[in-house]
Parts: sequence; C-alpha cells; structure tokens
Amino acid sequence: MDIKQVCIKASEASIRMAELDGTAKNKALSALADALLEHKDRLIAANAVDLRRSEEEKLAAPLLKRLKFDEKKINDVVEGIRSLIKLEEPVGNTLLSTMLDEGLELYKVTCPIGVIGIIFESRPDALVQISTLCLKSGNSVLLKGGREAVETNRALTDIIDGATIGAGLPKGWITLLESRDDVNEMLKMDEYIDLVIPRGSNEFVRYIMDNSRIPVMGHADGICHVYVDKDADLDMAVKITVDSKTQYVAVCNATETLLVHEAAAAKFLPVLKAELDKKNVEIYGDEGTREIIQVKAASDSDWATEYLDYTISIKLVPDADKAIEHINTYGSGHTDSIVTSNRQTALKFMNLVDSGNVFWNASTRFSDGFKYGFGAEVGISTSKLHARGPVGLDGLLSYKYMLVGNGQTVDDYANDRKSFKHVKLNKKIQDI
Repeated sequence: MDIKQVCIKASEASIRMAELDGTAKNKALSALADALLEHKDRLIAANAVDLRRSEEEKLAAPLLKRLKFDEKKINDVVEGIRSLIKLEEPVGNTLLSTMLDEGLELYKVTCPIGVIGIIFESRPDALVQISTLCLKSGNSVLLKGGREAVETNRALTDIIDGATIGAGLPKGWITLLESRDDVNEMLKMDEYIDLVIPRGSNEFVRYIMDNSRIPVMGHADGICHVYVDKDADLDMAVKITVDSKTQYVAVCNATETLLVHEAAAAKFLPVLKAELDKKNVEIYGDEGTREIIQVKAASDSDWATEYLDYTISIKLVPDADKAIEHINTYGSGHTDSIVTSNRQTALKFMNLVDSGNVFWNASTRFSDGFKYGFGAEVGISTSKLHARGPVGLDGLLSYKYMLVGNGQTVDDYANDRKSFKHVKLNKKIQDI
C-alpha cells in the first residue's frame, strides 16, 4: 500500500464529502446499518478468528472482552448509527453573524476538518463509531486498529466501504491501515492529513506528538476517581463505586482510585469491601484504609495506574480539598465523580477538578458519547483545546468565516470615509 497515494485520495475525497448534504449522508448511514445486519454472520466469523488467535497468544481477559464482536455488539452499533441519523446536520450551521457595515456581513460557519487519522485500540465497535461520526461530519478517515482485531476490522471496513460508496459517497473516504509502518508513514503526511487522534497510553500519545507535524488531539490514560465525601449517602456511594469500577472494567471511564473522607471511612469501607469481594475485585489501600479493612498495601505508583481490570486503589483524605488536590495530581483529566449530599461541596469539586468530565452522585461510566446523546464518540479528549471530554460530531468540526460584501474596500475604513458598525445579526448563511 502506497500511503502517500492513500492520503492523496482521502484528501480528494474530503472535498466531495464536504459538499454532501445531510440527506445524502444519512442515506449512506442507513445503508451502512442495513449492511452490518445483513453481513453479521461474516463479521462474527471474522471476529472468532481474532478471538481464537488472541486466546492462544494469552491476551488478558478484559482485553478479550473488548475484542469480542458478537450479535449484541453488532446490534448496539447499529442502534448507534440509527441514533446518529436522527441528529441534526452538523455542517453549515451559522455560529455567529455580524453586520460589519451596511452591505458587509460576516458569518462564522461550521465545516468539516478534512482528513482525520485515528489510531485506536482493539475494539471493533470503535471502528464503526469512529467511521460513522466522520461520515456524518463530512470528513475522510484513515483508521488503524489494534493488531488483535485485524480480521474483524478488515471485514468491517470492506462492508462500510461497499455500503457507503454504493450510497453515493466518494471512493477513498475511508481506508484501513494495518501496520506500524503505515502509521509512521501517515504521520509524515501533514500536507494531506489535518488531524490525528491517537487512543492509548500517555507514552503512545506522546510518541505520536513527537513524530508528526500534524495536529494531535490526544486521548491517553483514563485514571478516573470517585470521591466519597463525609456528607455522602453511603448506600448510594457503594452503588456508584461498584458500578464505576465493575460495570465494565476494560474501559477508560472505569474508576481506578477511590478517595474516601476520613469521617465516612469506618462505616463505608467494610460495606464496600463486601460488595467488591462479590465481584472478585483486588483492593490496594493506604495505611488508613488498611486499619479499617484487610487489603494489600498501596504504593505511590497505584495512584497513577490505569488497571483496566478488577483492581482498585483506595486512599483516605481529610477533606474535599485534599481529594481535589489528589485528583489534579494523579488523574488523567478524564472523568471524576463526587458522592455527597452537600451542594456547596459538590459545586466546589466540579469547578476545581481539572477534568473533561466531572460528576455529582453519578457513576464515572456515564462519560460516553452515546450516553451523552452524541450518537457515539471517536474518543475522550483530555486536552483543553478544540475539543474536551467525549468527542462526538462537534469535535470533528472546524469553522470558517464567510464575509459577504458589495464591493467594499479597506481603504475607505482606513481613511475614515466609512466606519464599522459591528451589529449582531440573527441570520444564517443560508439566508443571504
């Protein structure tokens, strides 16, 4: 595969993608949803090959769970596509309109980014979510999935490509890359690729940033926290903590560290341990925790570890300020939740915790593009620029300023023959 030619074709296709209207894109999405259901046996068979090989290679159980692409997951991604179809057309929306002067109007209008390269983990459903979001937002996409899912990803890309091109999308709008060499070559293609989104460890994201001139929107570790305050409803706190940790352990929004107010620990921790023991969760705790329940000793490295497994670390804190300080020191800026009945404490926590998602009395597992109503997500951004939190359609858009005049020149304003008025308008670009 000649990566440069792939990128050129993707860039050419992106121009045609940008001119598609919502009806055309929704038609392609509908055709894709139907095709996935029609070819589900092919997809399940391809996934079985990946699962069998990964089991032989001793892939960890949580990662095998992420790799599995059965009928339920196929139905789930199809439901996500149907939900995406129902969302409003994101391209061509007027964000701002201003009359600079009589007959001189400025519009800020949403547009696709262009060509996006996305490197993601061994989740076949992520390939569907990513590609359909790129389609709806009018972008071309280059995809590199995990090696473990190679057969499933090949089948998925072939089905997506065939269904969408048959529905009128341009050839080259979607391409699957399969090797590290392909990725390294892609990172050199800043002339054709507009954005790279890597999903993986901090080290991996840093590697991408250090080896490309293409802008990078990083989604790194998910070191998420639940803080149980002294004013928490303890039954609620147990329920939220167990869900945050065990509902699905192999995902970036699962809680890895639990912080507990010292005043709540004696009553809360024994009840929590009994529930976590039922789920076979391995617990590491600081000295204060070990004085209350029998758990393994936690080290400083535990506070910075994304387990992605049935493992959690627990630390006692004297107040909410120390909980916030701990999260801002060791967290990854992903998702953090406070359990409390104290509104003032909750608002302080949500305002001061430096993360893309901050919750009050809710499981960290809610941090998800589909659950937020975005249709799906290409990942969770822990950066503060361009997009933050679950990256859905909005995160795959840019904007341009469109100025509509009638022969005006700057010289008239520079020499005071005319002056700017800067009047806010309630107009859309389509109204001109």
